[in-house]
Amino acid sequence: MLLFQALRRLQQAGEVHAKRLARFGGLTPVQLMVLQVLARETRLTASALSSRVSLTAATLSGLLDRLEERGLLQRQRDDQDRRRQWLLISDAGRELIRQAPSLMPPEFNRRFAALSDWERYALAAALLRAAELCGEE
Repeated sequence: MLLFQALRRLQQAGEVHAKRLARFGGLTPVQLMVLQVLARETRLTASALSSRVSLTAATLSGLLDRLEERGLLQRQRDDQDRRRQWLLISDAGRELIRQAPSLMPPEFNRRFAALSDWERYALAAALLRAAELCGEE
């Protein structure tokens, strides 16, 4: 019961912050995360991006369509292999994430940064392990 309550509190905090993020540019946290990953990379295929952001190909496909419709990303065919398609963040997408709030609430970021290195690693490891136990990777 205690574990469920802790997970529920995390979920609620995430939902509240997601609503704040949606007010900024109408992006969901996952859309913002996708743009941030694309901004760090020169280019990625959809399958590589899918594994980086833990989304199925079907879910990612719809999300990419919406971001492309908004002009936040571009798809580019590979010159050597026309079957391969590269995903690139657009200038508008770069500008949007430059101005975007953090994926995590500011208070969490402040408190997390104040933890010692071992506490940050232990917390991250515990959350990743909990996700694995739920069947997520």
